[in-house]
Formats: sequence, structure tokens, C-alpha cells
Amino acid sequence: MRSKPQRLFVKTRLARNAGIELEPAQAHYLINVLRCKAGDDILLFNGEDGEWRGTLGAAKRRASINLSEQTRPQIQGPDLNYLFAPLKRARLDYMAQKATEMGARLLKPVITRRTVAERVNKGRLLANAIEAAEQCGILWVPEVGAPEKLSSVLDAWDESRLLVFADEAARVASPLAALATKKPRPLAVLIGPEGGFEEEERALLLKAPFVLPISLGPRVMRGDTAAVAALALVNAVLGDWRS
Repeated sequence: MRSKPQRLFVKTRLARNAGIELEPAQAHYLINVLRCKAGDDILLFNGEDGEWRGTLGAAKRRASINLSEQTRPQIQGPDLNYLFAPLKRARLDYMAQKATEMGARLLKPVITRRTVAERVNKGRLLANAIEAAEQCGILWVPEVGAPEKLSSVLDAWDESRLLVFADEAARVASPLAALATKKPRPLAVLIGPEGGFEEEERALLLKAPFVLPISLGPRVMRGDTAAVAALALVNAVLGDWRS
């Protein structure tokens, strides 16, 4: 018996006494990589039905999990979207993992004039998000949106959602003070390209009534570092870290 059950994200509905057939890649991972054996406890979640405990069946090629009990009811987490100018592959992987751990419900690539890597592998982004969700214990996996130009994103924006963006020239030096001026509501965080937004793009953001610029301090951060910093600040002041 494994001391700490492995968690897996599945796309099927979960219920007591259900038999959940795993995808071949998941079966390979459990049996050949982790060396799980028949009877080992496995935890499953699908983003809708909470987390369930089950036991691994004996078949190897068509491995299945027999569910016995719900270990945690479904929670939704913060209503938080993460928008970003795409980065190069390894750092994009890291960013997707950390944004997932921070509770993001949507990962949305945004194309700006200084975006370096405009091609985004949505499957790879999702795979990184699933892995992070399995490991960190959350009960959902963020949706991965299609890449879209910044102007188009702003044109279609739902103004009930506050868009917080990292602005090197923000008027308020303290990000905590800037965030404290707003009441909790649906949130989004935008991190631009490492060359920064062009002045025309920054002006477009600043004139939108749903946008809040915040400073990330006196040091210039890489895009993946800025993601973690901004998401942590937003969660602490307006997100689910308050409780």
C-alpha cells in the first residue's frame, strides 16, 4: 500500500462504486513508472464531482479504478483568469504549472507587438496544467484559451471582471495599496512580453474602465517570475487567500 495515494485527473463522471477505465498513458504511468500494484489507493478528480478514492484493478493493459468514497466535495476556487504574452517553451511550461497552482481557471495567451513566441502549443499547456493540478491537490484544471491579439481581447472584455496588469510605470508604487482600492470581484491578471508593452498598448489598457495597473516593485522580472508575483498579490488582497 502506497503511503500517499497518487492523484489523477480524468474526464469521466465520478460516483460511488463506479469503475473508471484509465487512458493508456495513465495506466502506463501508474503501473510502469510509479510501480503501483493492484489494490493500491488512487485519488481521482474531474473538476466537477470532487475528489474520490478508489483502488487500482488487476488488469494492466486496460487498468481501471474502482471508486469507494468521496474524500472531498467539489470547490470552485477563485474566479481568476491568467492572461500572458507567450514565453519560450521551458519557461512557458513553468508558468502554466505555477498559474495552475495559484488557482487560475483560464490560461489565455495574448499576442502583443513585442511577443517573441507567438505559436502556442495548447496541448502542451494543458498537459502542464493537469500535472500541476494532480500534484498540488486542487480540484480543477484550468481551461486553455486560444491565442488572441491584445486589442481583440480588450474589445470583447466582460467589464464585470477586473483586469490587473503589471505596469512598470504604475502611479501607485505599492501594489497592495493599488489592489486595496478595489472590492472582490471576478479577476484576471495580465503579464506582458519581457520587452514590455508598447506605449500605444499601455495607453489602450489604461483607458479601459475595468483595468487596474499595479507595480511589481523596483526590479525587472522575467515573465514567469512576474506571473507568480502578480498572482500571489491578487490572491492575497482580492482572491481566496483572504479566508
